Amino acid sequence: MQLVLNTYGAYLHRQGAMFVIKVGEKTSEVAARKVRSILISAGAAFSSDAVQLAVEHNIDILFLDKFGDPYGRVWHGRPGSTTAIRRRQVEIAETEEGLALAKGWALRKADNQIDLLVDMRNRRTRLSAELTKAVDALKVLRGEMEGVSGKLDDVRSSMLGIEGRAGRTYWEAVALLIPQPFTFGGRSRNPAKDEFNCLLNYAYGVLYGAVERACLLAGLDPYVGFIHTDHYNKPSLVFDLIEPYRTWADETVIGLFAGRKVQKGMFDPLQNGLTLNKEGKAVLIEALTAFLDEAIRYRGRNISRRDSVQLDLHRIANDLIGREQETSEGETKNGAAGMRNATSWER
Repeated sequence: MQLVLNTYGAYLHRQGAMFVIKVGEKTSEVAARKVRSILISAGAAFSSDAVQLAVEHNIDILFLDKFGDPYGRVWHGRPGSTTAIRRRQVEIAETEEGLALAKGWALRKADNQIDLLVDMRNRRTRLSAELTKAVDALKVLRGEMEGVSGKLDDVRSSMLGIEGRAGRTYWEAVALLIPQPFTFGGRSRNPAKDEFNCLLNYAYGVLYGAVERACLLAGLDPYVGFIHTDHYNKPSLVFDLIEPYRTWADETVIGLFAGRKVQKGMFDPLQNGLTLNKEGKAVLIEALTAFLDEAIRYRGRNISRRDSVQLDLHRIANDLIGREQETSEGETKNGAAGMRNATSWER
């Protein structure tokens, strides 16, 4: 489970093998063995004993700002695996092998966006024509992405251009799915210009934290990217790897609007935008956590979406150093192709 501290003044401390959370006069306890990560999105305090308990159980403590972006993490600091993985990341980053990995992630993102729109089209037949047009356009752009070849440094701008065109097509289609009185005219970040973007930005922030954690556990260096280039203190690989999973946040937020669970009172005004308040964070985090913890079919077995991210990244790390992996019928050992459809889910 993910332990969320979302109330100002909350205090987290330790009692034996238990986390104890105190909010005002209320106290609750959670066994450390049940906790995967601790998410702090408001002004909370915690004891050094609680940090020690988290480290002992390989639990990360993640801090999110008011927009949902991770700005810090308490972690044990030990590499998740051999340093040979990090060396291989650097070696192949600008090679054709690096391009194969990057294309795999980009194609998988396109597949998941297409799948989401097809699913929405099946549910909302009145939008069939518009959504079909968007799906057809995305398939064309996916074909362009698949045709990219060469060294990553030479084709990066082309890939980003294709991704940008696909993004505009996709978001125009998603905008059709958002009911009145909420409007969505396109992506806006910090601050979000509307309620949809406000929820989506925060959901992406939670996903960033989950993907970075999976990188660390798999032994991958979050700062050595492929499509996203290296910059000071920029977790470029996390920005690369989150792309195939973004539709999980998209589907969660679309579902909140479709279920009429979004209210104007969940948002506070900012200069030139909106921010998600405590009520809004609680609604979003509950829905996203349930979605990530839901079981899906993954390589012949049932596991949670969240765990599938970890297995995906372990596979990438193993492929980088040539470690053999078990395969099932119809499955490829190639990391790029194998990862592309690794977490397709049944709807």
